[in-house]
Amino acid sequence: MFTLLSKILALSVAYRWLVVVLTLAVGALGVYSFTRLPIDAVPDITNVQVQINTPVKALAPVEVERRITFPIEATLGGLPNVEQVRSLSRYGLSQVTVVFEDGTDIYWARQLVNERLSEAKEALPPGLAEPRMGPIATGLGEIYLWTVEADPKARRPDGKPYDITDLRTLQDWVIRPQVRTVPGVTEVNSIGGFERLFQVSPDPAKLMSYGLSFGDLLTALAANNANAGAGYIERRGEQYLVRATGLLRGDDDIRNVLVGRHDGVPIRIADVGEVVVGRELRTGAATKDGRETVIGTAIMLLGENSRAVSTRVAERMAEVNKSLPSGVKAKTVYD
Repeated sequence: MFTLLSKILALSVAYRWLVVVLTLAVGALGVYSFTRLPIDAVPDITNVQVQINTPVKALAPVEVERRITFPIEATLGGLPNVEQVRSLSRYGLSQVTVVFEDGTDIYWARQLVNERLSEAKEALPPGLAEPRMGPIATGLGEIYLWTVEADPKARRPDGKPYDITDLRTLQDWVIRPQVRTVPGVTEVNSIGGFERLFQVSPDPAKLMSYGLSFGDLLTALAANNANAGAGYIERRGEQYLVRATGLLRGDDDIRNVLVGRHDGVPIRIADVGEVVVGRELRTGAATKDGRETVIGTAIMLLGENSRAVSTRVAERMAEVNKSLPSGVKAKTVYD
């Protein structure tokens, strides 16, 4: 032992410059590795799970459990590596969570659940609900939150101040698409505000006087809100595409939709009801400093580093603010 140690010391003294270079190289490698060390805020210890969310309208929790949640749970029985299946039934929502054994590949688990969902859809009431899997994330995936706020002096192009509906529209159609493209972000959720809707309020008495029903009104709206292709016309060696444009662009287009005819006279929606820009019904809200606001949440992809992903989201938010109207900003509230 002492002989080996003596040889090592003798070689170190004989080749002292080489030892110094190797020591400096190892130190530089250590410094480089330290700068590249993936530091995470909170280690994710969530089990492997797949959530199935089914939005349901106009059903009480008892009916949601009976007609939506139970058929989905029954269909998921017998999947391999499953530890438990739990569910939650609320007004307007059915949520089924499938927990797999630790170490199960999440993508393999989602593939199994997706195959069973095709069977579950056959057992659900047609046209009532459409089950879909949740994002590839966990309970610790909410890594970045922001609010959409407008200066009291800011005005829309029509001169009116921005309201909570306008801020929700900017969140859904301007901010959310840009944040979803950030690497490591699997979903962006919106909370608060009102979703803008074009609402048709028919007058039952007018419908009956023209011999029409609510079904005729729904069919007319669906049939008159689509584009259609009609091939092409060849002329002088060139192709001219033919298409019929029928997408509705505003409330005036909705008012002019043809519902039917009465004694040869066209009956439009404006003749049997009113068309207004309204708001979707909701069951919750978001507040900041005691005032209602709109909150956006970036959900991290399972297995990503929260510190790195939140940094990328913060960089993207700086670009997002440049695309917002003057006086409207997305302010970070949690990073």
